[in-house]
Amino acid sequence: FAQMMIPHHSQAIEMSDMILAKDNIPAEVSALAEQIKAAQGPEIDQLESWLDQWGAPTSMPDGAHDMPSMDEDMGMDGMSDGMSGMDGMMSDEDMQALSDAQGTDAARLFLKQMITHHEGAVEMARTEIAEGQFPEAVVMARSIVETQQQEIETMRQLLDTL
Repeated sequence: FAQMMIPHHSQAIEMSDMILAKDNIPAEVSALAEQIKAAQGPEIDQLESWLDQWGAPTSMPDGAHDMPSMDEDMGMDGMSDGMSGMDGMMSDEDMQALSDAQGTDAARLFLKQMITHHEGAVEMARTEIAEGQFPEAVVMARSIVETQQQEIETMRQLLDTL
């Protein structure tokens, strides 16, 4: 969980940084990107701290997460090609599309991609809640499910206004 969530959260921060660097982004979308960064940065620090305590590497061994993601199984337009199919991860092409987009188009794309991204994180967190053995990680997983579900709803509402 910790090894998978670190790159997942890192990509969400990267996506947020991309949208925050653009002009003509609706204020509500920028505020959401700031909120995502504010939540996920400290979680990365906590995950890295746990892995350090456990004597575990901060990244998964090559091939350890080469399983098809739910998005691929459901045919979600290939939006999870990156990170060897980890749930909700954007491919290099997805990230380039976000980088290239401008204005309202960029805001729309960010919201659509982040919804997919959050859905993947929620799935990973639910697995941790069901199977996790470290109580503090299960608590974090519950928090991720709660906060990211709320953000998904906010993003869907924002998409309807753009």
